[in-house]
Amino acid sequence: MIGTRGSELALVQATTTEALLASAFPDLALVRNVIKTTGDRRTDVALNEVAKVEGIFDKGVFIKELEQALDSGEIAIAVHSLKDLPTVLDSRFSLAAVLERAPVRDALVSRLPGGLDALPAGARVGTSSVRRARQIEWLRPDLTIIDLRGNVPTRLRKLADAATYDAILLAEAGLVRLDYLPATAATPAETITGMPDLHVQRLDESVFFPAAGQGAIGLEIRSDDGPSRICAEAIGHRPTWLRICAEREFLRLLDAGCHTPVGVFSTLDGDELQLQARVFPEAGGPPRTGSTSGPAADPLSVAHNLFLSLS
Repeated sequence: MIGTRGSELALVQATTTEALLASAFPDLALVRNVIKTTGDRRTDVALNEVAKVEGIFDKGVFIKELEQALDSGEIAIAVHSLKDLPTVLDSRFSLAAVLERAPVRDALVSRLPGGLDALPAGARVGTSSVRRARQIEWLRPDLTIIDLRGNVPTRLRKLADAATYDAILLAEAGLVRLDYLPATAATPAETITGMPDLHVQRLDESVFFPAAGQGAIGLEIRSDDGPSRICAEAIGHRPTWLRICAEREFLRLLDAGCHTPVGVFSTLDGDELQLQARVFPEAGGPPRTGSTSGPAADPLSVAHNLFLSLS
């Protein structure tokens, strides 16, 4: 039994997971359970306020109900957008594997062509991510940040249909998985598929740092469920696992959560893992930065060295 949220993107990620499991285990019976989470239900408040409003202090707002279903045995594997999964999990649960990572970049979708530099002073940029908001404020302090909730199609419609936003920020991975963008840019002047008036800039990840785990699909299981662990590990992607282990360990060392304004950027070059970070203080001000590299086989040490390198 596979558990997933019900958004279009979550269902695409569940379909990808099921296809890999079916290929690896042809005789395995697969059943999907679509579960509505607190984050899906509470769209009336800013995303970074949902946990406070709901009294959820130890879980991500997009995973609580999925973990309850895992705990009860209602599902065996929970499929997550990894960036939504808290850094530290309850000991009853484990991140068993991650699938091959999609593009990690953020994308600026705007009414005008030209990307971030072309936005006029005072332009209104929509996002629900504190990390994205703080980076935009740092790179373009003349812009206005406005809260934006909803799934990917809803956010695109809000930009296209209303005058509230001049641009919005989304994960490139979601746009690619939902076929709003091709996997690689065919032309520098891109638009959203089916929405030719919405222009796209894929933001260089070394300039606009993504979230830890962005672009990765995570498979969570009960820690004592050996058969589900075997299934998850069989379809996992080792290079992605090494990268996200370093990124998530860095967040753990920072004692940072899903909504902390931290960007982490990793690359694998052969056996070397390169890791960079940008950490914004909660009180405001310029970010602390760090950069390091080390053996990919020891991602936790690389994360520790990045933590020590922050300045």
